[in-house]
Amino acid sequence: MMNRQELSLRKLLEFRNAWVAWLIFAVAIAVTMLLWQVSIRLVEDRTEARFRTQSLQLKSAIEERLLNYEQVLAGSAGLFAVTGDVSRDQWREYVDKVDINRYYPGIQGIGYVRRIGVRQMADHIASVRAEGVHNYLVNPLGSGPYYYPMVYLEPGTERNRRALGYDAFSDPIHRQAMERARDDAIPTVTAKVVLVQEELGEDQASFLMYYPVYQGGTVPEIRAERRMMLAGYVFSAFRMNNLIDGIVGLISPFLDVRIYDAGVVGRQNLMYGSNLGSLDNEFSFQMSQTISHGGRDWLLQTRSTPAFDFLAADPRPPIVLGSGLVISALLFLFVLALIRSRLMAQISAGRYRAITEGAANVTLVMDRAGQALYASPSSLDILGFEPDQVQSLDFEELVHGDDWPQLQKGFDDSVQSPGKQMPVIRVRIRDAEGQWRDMEGTFTAMLSVPGVNGVVLSLRDLTQLKAAQSELHRLAFYDPLTGLANRQLFRDRLNHVVSRSRRSGEPAALMFLDLDGFKRINDTLGHDSGDELLRQVAQWLVGCVREEDSVARLGGDEFVVLLSRITDSDAAGKVAETILRSLCQRIRLNDHEVGITVSIGITMIPHDSEDAGTLMKYADLAMYRAKELGRNTFQFFTPAMNIKAARRLLQQEELATALEGDRFVLHYQPKIDLASERVIGVEAFLRWHHPEKGLVSAQQFIGLAEETGLIVRLGEWALRQACIQVQALERAGFESLKMAVNLSVRQLTDSGFLDMIRQVITETGVSPERLELEMPAELLNEDPRMLRELLVSLHDLGVCLILDDFGTGACSLVSLQQLPLDVIKIDHRFIRDIPYNVSATDVASAVIALARKLHLTVVAEGVETPQQLSFLKTHGCAQCQGNLFSYPLDEDALIGFLIRQYERPLIS
Repeated sequence: MMNRQELSLRKLLEFRNAWVAWLIFAVAIAVTMLLWQVSIRLVEDRTEARFRTQSLQLKSAIEERLLNYEQVLAGSAGLFAVTGDVSRDQWREYVDKVDINRYYPGIQGIGYVRRIGVRQMADHIASVRAEGVHNYLVNPLGSGPYYYPMVYLEPGTERNRRALGYDAFSDPIHRQAMERARDDAIPTVTAKVVLVQEELGEDQASFLMYYPVYQGGTVPEIRAERRMMLAGYVFSAFRMNNLIDGIVGLISPFLDVRIYDAGVVGRQNLMYGSNLGSLDNEFSFQMSQTISHGGRDWLLQTRSTPAFDFLAADPRPPIVLGSGLVISALLFLFVLALIRSRLMAQISAGRYRAITEGAANVTLVMDRAGQALYASPSSLDILGFEPDQVQSLDFEELVHGDDWPQLQKGFDDSVQSPGKQMPVIRVRIRDAEGQWRDMEGTFTAMLSVPGVNGVVLSLRDLTQLKAAQSELHRLAFYDPLTGLANRQLFRDRLNHVVSRSRRSGEPAALMFLDLDGFKRINDTLGHDSGDELLRQVAQWLVGCVREEDSVARLGGDEFVVLLSRITDSDAAGKVAETILRSLCQRIRLNDHEVGITVSIGITMIPHDSEDAGTLMKYADLAMYRAKELGRNTFQFFTPAMNIKAARRLLQQEELATALEGDRFVLHYQPKIDLASERVIGVEAFLRWHHPEKGLVSAQQFIGLAEETGLIVRLGEWALRQACIQVQALERAGFESLKMAVNLSVRQLTDSGFLDMIRQVITETGVSPERLELEMPAELLNEDPRMLRELLVSLHDLGVCLILDDFGTGACSLVSLQQLPLDVIKIDHRFIRDIPYNVSATDVASAVIALARKLHLTVVAEGVETPQQLSFLKTHGCAQCQGNLFSYPLDEDALIGFLIRQYERPLIS
């Protein structure tokens, strides 16, 4: 009954039967679409008008703001015309009265640039320093004859004081604006610049407005006289974000606003961007206007944003559309209901139960004698026979002779069990091209079903299934990236070779290969380049071995090679040398040419072992030995490697057990300030209470902790204990002492390090200013961007940042300038040879001088003799620590030492 209803509905919807309903429906839809488009157009016109109004108001507000700032400069210049020469205090008083923070938001400061002759330079610098600017210098120094340093800049914030002495005329961008202001006697705006007083990382777009000041207070009529009578410039510095954000937020908070210098759209000319647009850079409206002021043209570009479109949205167009569609559908159904009563037809339900049109099945209907009466259209796609042609074919000739008896039996059984689906039968059937196709089918007898009157045979083609099984086999046993055997397939091959070698005594060899420096290439050039390199390495490896040998990829950059038959270890070594030569070459990846090498570990079968798992472990140990010897080489497994690995595993277990059993303690070595000759802090040293070895220093186990990852948990424990000790010292009356804690690169690069630091500080209640973090010098070899973000975050917490072991490795002076470091520590290896080794004394004195130039505190560690101490004091070292003052002490001994140091000086 359901099938009849569905087919009746299909027949009912045919155009020849329901053309009136379709016509009414089409007219109603057309009227609905027309009204919908009209409503959309009305809403768009209103939205566009609102957009243009806000854009024009924004331009007017910016121009008005710039004009107000120009008047401020004119008033500042008038101050010189009235008083002649303005002192620093008078300038500060004037700017305070102007109250720029309240009435002129966006101005970073109002300053004065004075023209100084080269012969007046020394007197000028001396006079400014006498006014209280002690570090005042004119920079950069050019060839003269005049310099234009920034003499005054108020408000006198720390940021603005950095700009004092800066010769803006040395910068071509400033010079162009200053020359135009001087020659035309008008206020002039510079092109896009970055203010010299900007903090690191705050280099937002800025500009300056210059207003000339002439000697005598009047503007000369002739350009040559203006150049000669120029006394200097008053100027204002503006940061675009501070200047424009308030205007945009007040007038057009939901527009994407961009301002480009010189009227040219480009990233390098971008002065301001509100960044409110969509990520796909899509917008409904756009408007470009030109703002001309101070001799510069700015292109003001406004665009609508998703938020603007949302606020401007109107519900009426969707209402019109929805209502029209509902009314159209109701009209259509009403007319269709009137027509339906005339279009009922009887369709045989049995035929549609028997016939399927699936592309993967062939349906046959046969009479009681087994002659085909009907074939589904899919027989053409699957077997290549036209449906009408099947009736004339001899079905027995199409079925494989071995399969015909079971097919005939299935037919007979179905006839004897009407309506029951028979078990599945696998048969081979010849298609139109003469190829055998594997198929499976079932019989169902429907001899008494009207419209069928036959036995239905449903055949399913297994070709796609077998292809899928083949693909599953490939995915299960082969690496999808390189096409090499994967770990599972390689393990089967290894087991087979081991069994054969055990029986025949014929040797074989297993090689474990690991690419050197692959992680660096993968992180630098991306995973796509890393995948391309792995595919190329796989091809090279396959070309280095025989067809009977096996090459597999275990994962990552790890490969294995199985030499199934080999004469001896020398032959295996020759194959390893061939692989080293083949892989030691350069390859171009993503427009970068990179080199790759490989470390190889070799184990012999069955000499080293007859167990596949043990052989894999031995080859892995040999590979790691090759890496320890400098990489790009190969090593054969030796029993000593296994002993070393076992010993290292035991140490690892002992270390983990010690961490769980709380067998670690901290000792503290005092740090002395050479000026006050007093203890100003301590450095925490980690010690392990070993049950057999006693107290073990960190140098003996810290490397193993880093390799195993235990350093993260161990470092958190040490930091927490050090913070607790800081609180204990404070309760004991030593409130100003600082605590230094050593960190490793592994700790600092851990993703949860910053959260851990914040959590420990919060839970222990220690003041961050009392905490010093000592970082190894090799940290500077990490990703510069990641390193800077990390150190800035730590610096923002308020902790002191110390660069440890300075001078032991490559260290970029740029890094020392750009990173927020507070202290550097001279490595004890330079201190121990003072004063007997000239090189050591030269290095130490150079490091101290460099650090003082960079305004960094210098700490010397490992001071053990009075001669070393005398040298360090003479050359300006700020702080020292070492056995000369005290060995590392436990908690109780530290308190006693601190009490005694107040009774007598530590340095005599």
